[in-house]
Amino acid sequence: MEDRYFSRDNQSDIHKMIRSTPFFQGLPPDAADKATSHIVGRNHPANQVILLENDWGSSVYFILDGWVKIRTYNLDGKEVTLNILGKGELFGEMAALDEVPRSTDVITLAPTLIGNMPAGDFVELITTEPRAGMRLAQLMGRRLRQVNRRLRLRESDSTSRVADILLFLAEGQGKTSEQGTQIPNLPHRELSGLSGLARETVTRVLSKLEKKGLIYRERDILRIPDVHALERMLV
Repeated sequence: MEDRYFSRDNQSDIHKMIRSTPFFQGLPPDAADKATSHIVGRNHPANQVILLENDWGSSVYFILDGWVKIRTYNLDGKEVTLNILGKGELFGEMAALDEVPRSTDVITLAPTLIGNMPAGDFVELITTEPRAGMRLAQLMGRRLRQVNRRLRLRESDSTSRVADILLFLAEGQGKTSEQGTQIPNLPHRELSGLSGLARETVTRVLSKLEKKGLIYRERDILRIPDVHALERMLV
C-alpha cells in the first residue's frame, strides 16, 4: 500500500479525528479550530520511515490510527527502540519547540493514519492557550516517568522486564473491556527492542506468562486480564 494524502473532501473527517485526541480534549473550540485548520491527513503503509534522525522539525504529528516505533542507535550501531506510540498520541513536538533537527527515527509498525500539523501552529497553540501547554507538560512528564521506570528495571530479571513493557504499553495504549486490558500483540522483535532482551528470551517469558494466566494472546491482540496481578511480577 502506498502512502497517500486525503482529499480536500475528507479533511473535515481528519479534523474531527484530531479534535477527539486526548491533547485537544477540553480546549476552547476557537483555539482548537485555529490550530487544526492547516492539518493534513496522510495514510502510511507498515514499515515506512516517517521521520529520520537529523530531519528538521517542520511538523508535529498526531497518530489517528495505527502504531509507530521511535528508535535510535547505540554507539555499536545496534537499533534501540525507545517507545511505541499508538492512536491518540503525538510525536515530533520537541524538534518543533527547540527548532533543532530530529533526535530519533520514527517508523510505522502497521498501516497508520497521521495528521500533520505545521510546527508554527503547534507552537502558537501551546504559547497562547494555557491548557494546551499543560497538556504538553503532562505528556512529557508521563513519558519521563515511563523511561525512568524502564531504566530502574534494566538490571531486573527477564520476567520483570517483559512484564514492565506490557504494562508500559497498557498504560499508554491499553483498551479496557470486561475481559481486561487489551494491547496490540506486537512482534517479539519489537518487544525485544523495548526490553533490551533477546527475542528468544521474550518469546519464552511470554509463554510463561500465558501459562500462568497473566496474559492471553490472539492474532492481533494481547489481553491482560488483571493488570495488578501482572504488576506483582515486577521485582
